[in-house]
This record gives sequence, C-alpha cells and structure tokens, in this order.
Amino acid sequence: MTDAGLERWRLVLGEPAAGSLGGLSGDAAARDAALDWLYGREGELGRRDIRQRHGGSGPSQITTVDWLDDITRLFPKETVERLQRDAVERYEIDDIVTDPNVLERIEPNPSLLRAVLRTKHLMNPEVLRLARRIVEQVVRELMERLATEVRQSFSGARSRRASRFKQARDFDARRTIRANLGNYRPEERRIYVETPHFASRTRRQLSQWQVILLVDQSGSMLDSVIHSAVTAACLWGLPGVRTHLIAFDTDVVDLTSDVSDPVELLMKTQLGGGTDIGRAVRYAAQLVEQPRRTIVAVVSDFYEGGSEATLVRAVRELVEQGTIVLGLAALDEQADPAYDRACAQRLADVGAWVGAMTPGELAAFVAEKVGR
Repeated sequence: MTDAGLERWRLVLGEPAAGSLGGLSGDAAARDAALDWLYGREGELGRRDIRQRHGGSGPSQITTVDWLDDITRLFPKETVERLQRDAVERYEIDDIVTDPNVLERIEPNPSLLRAVLRTKHLMNPEVLRLARRIVEQVVRELMERLATEVRQSFSGARSRRASRFKQARDFDARRTIRANLGNYRPEERRIYVETPHFASRTRRQLSQWQVILLVDQSGSMLDSVIHSAVTAACLWGLPGVRTHLIAFDTDVVDLTSDVSDPVELLMKTQLGGGTDIGRAVRYAAQLVEQPRRTIVAVVSDFYEGGSEATLVRAVRELVEQGTIVLGLAALDEQADPAYDRACAQRLADVGAWVGAMTPGELAAFVAEKVGR
C-alpha cells in the first residue's frame, strides 16, 4: 500500500479493512500492530462505531515495555501521549506505572501523574521511587505555569503615572514609540529612541488573610486534588496570605506542614473512600482566627456521605460570622464541574459562592480580597 490516505484509513479501521484497503508493510504494519495491542482490548463496539480489532491467531507476546518502545519510535509525541493516556485511563494497564522497566523510560505527562496517584498504594519502595520522578516533573511544570498567574495577580497593576525608576518590566512601549516618532528613519524602517518611558506600578496594600483549602480526596476529584496542592504551594509565603491545606474523605487530614512541597503532599494523599464534607468544614471553622479576613474554599463534588444538614449548618455559621465560603466543584485547568447540584444549591442559599475555577482564577479572587 503506497497511498498515504488509504494507509491512514487502514490504520483507523484496523484488520477488518484489509480486504478492501489492502495490507500494510514496514513501519505502517508496525504502527498497526502497536494500535492493535492497545485497542484490540475492546470487547464491544468502539467509540468510533467500527468493528472490533482482532489480534491475530494467538495471544500477543508484546510486553508493555516493547509497546512503549514501539510507539515512541513510530508515532509523534502528541500521539504517544494519547496512547499512553488511553492505556492507563481507559484500559487500566497498571504496569505502565508499576513496572520499574517501564517507569525508567517513560516520558512524564499529566495522565501518568494521575495514574501514579491512583496506584501508588500498590507500589513497592523501589517502584515508588521511580514513580516519584513522574510526579516531580509534572508538578514542576504545573508550578511554573501557575506561579506566573499568581505573581501577576499579586504584583499590582500598572498605573498611568510615569515612573522615574527605569526597570525593564515597567517599560512603556506604547508611550515610548509615540514620543519618539520624530526619530523614525524610513529608509532603515527604524525608530531611534532618545527618551524611553516607564510606567509606575500600583502596589496593593495587603492585610493578613487566611486561605483554607478543603480538598475532597474522592477519586472523581483527582485533577482538583493535584491543582489544589499546586495552588496552595504557589500561595504559600505570599505577603498577606496564610495558607492551609486540608484533605478529607470521612477523615480529615491537615497537610499544611507540607504545603511548600506539593510533591510530598500529593504522595501522601489517599484517593477514594467516603465523603464527609461537613466534618471538614467544622475542622476549618476551628482554624479561623479573623472571620472577616478568611476564605474557606471547599473543593468537592458535593456528594455528601455524611449529614447534609450538618454541612449546611456549618457553612451558614461561617458565612454569618463574615467568612467567605467558596464551594468549588472543580479547581483545575478546564474548570469543568460535575457535582450534586441540589446540595450545592443549598450551600448557595445560605451564602456560599458556588461554581468552578481555574487555579489562576482562584489566585485572582484571593488577590482581590487581600488587596482591599
């Protein structure tokens, strides 16, 4: 088969299309085998409404390590990440994150981080050490992205006043160009700057605030657990903010001592189990020192396993004493919530702010309150 378009269709449709589209050879045949090793696991019609792939006349002898080597060689990086994500999330091929030989060569990405956090209780110490590399790299990348948003939220906005302090970050390009247009050289297509201009910054007058993050550890909240840990680490140590991080299921675990190290924090989380949100809110209430200088953010899907009446009463008491209560059905980059709307509505009815936020939006919300 030499037609590239037909070859792509043959790879999409699998072995059942060989009769009409022909066979494959070389790298194309290797790609087909790699796809078949994964998607041949479907026991019914796939999402693309095509016939089930077949793996040949006998069971596959390809190991997970072999498969990872093959896809890395045969596919672009974006496709490799998609195949790895499907392997760990759709087909639950746990040895991708529990086999030392695999962990030594796999490229860390967010889907593998989620898989590590789901399966770390199955790992022996050596495997856990290798898996930690995935957690460290992905968390570092998240920290770098989010820290920029947090710094921008807390650094203060530029004002229109000119500044006599000449710093590159405050360079006012628009005013400088306008003031030096008389120095434009058409033949060189350049403006020669004689007088650069800089803008001053308005500094926020910060008063001390507490930010208490309560994070539901149930499996459906995994992305929010990850981003809550990273958000807390970015807020930690900022002027005017004292951050607490509390994880909960039916128990409450205060992780504040590990907030500055989100990797260690995530390695301590225990996903799954029941949910007692009211108990976590009552614990947070004990930490509040100045109610009107406190934000309690409850990150949960609000499927309450404990007493919903107790939860509503605890939230009402916080609101009545002047504490800002945020009910966040999601705290991640997509901010795409799935939650118990009836419970969330009851919390909104007693004064909680309920919705979903990205970590950057939460940082901006905190910065706005702290800066008042």
